[in-house]
Amino acid sequence: MRIFRPDSPLELRLGPTRFDVTSRALVMGILNRTRDSFYEPAATYDLDALFSRAERLVGQGADLLDVGGVKAGPGDEVSEVEEIERVVPVIGELVKRFDLPISVDTWRASVARESYAQGAVVGNDISGFADPDYLAAAAAAQATVVATHIRLRPRVADPDPHYDDVTETVKAFLIDRRQRALDAGVSRDRIVLDAGLDLGKTAAQSLQLLRDSAVLAELGSPLLLSASNKTFLGVMFDLPVTERREPSLAAIALGIAAGCRIVRVHDVAGSVRVRDTIERLFEAAS
Repeated sequence: MRIFRPDSPLELRLGPTRFDVTSRALVMGILNRTRDSFYEPAATYDLDALFSRAERLVGQGADLLDVGGVKAGPGDEVSEVEEIERVVPVIGELVKRFDLPISVDTWRASVARESYAQGAVVGNDISGFADPDYLAAAAAAQATVVATHIRLRPRVADPDPHYDDVTETVKAFLIDRRQRALDAGVSRDRIVLDAGLDLGKTAAQSLQLLRDSAVLAELGSPLLLSASNKTFLGVMFDLPVTERREPSLAAIALGIAAGCRIVRVHDVAGSVRVRDTIERLFEAAS
């Protein structure tokens, strides 16, 4: 793994706000309105619990919040109507309560569109823009999009993924998806890339992508890292999901040093401390 040192300034627009992410990462706090999340299932499905967690994450220093209503992996069907009911009113309320950007974690253009109308400014799409209307909806709302690599599609098991070179495959995919976003009218400073750890990757493949974060960061778009409590960490250290905090923080530290500029996390307080520590260490070194 190598340290990423950008050659030029890097800005990211989230709604009306510009963030300088040349050397500083943003911490994205996870809010799951699901009954079957892989991490603490249904813990924040109840609205009081969800808003209480949101307040806690904001107090701990989250730079933005990511709201999802359907888990990525296989599970019970969640209809478009139910997903909208789960996330859209929540986003409207979060926008009222907190002065920071809100992201909607969805691969459905209809859900993203309704969320933008309520004030969300990011569409975090793990499907790689599989919905043909997704990018048009984002462009019309001047929303930021996250282009994520996935081998198949969300909610579909992928037990034996094969790549000749996972990093080169993911790199080519992300270049293609970024161009699709640009062609649809999304501005370059509103496009984020995500290698999609655990999404159609073995533990070894996800680890390679984490180690190669600098290769993807060199593409010149902000790179999002979603490694928090992921399966590849559990496989590496033989740990259940509830005991992956320290490996998650270590992965975040490695990712930030290698160029990741948004870290999507469950543990906001710990991630903020890690981010700030790395920033000060690099400042001292320079």
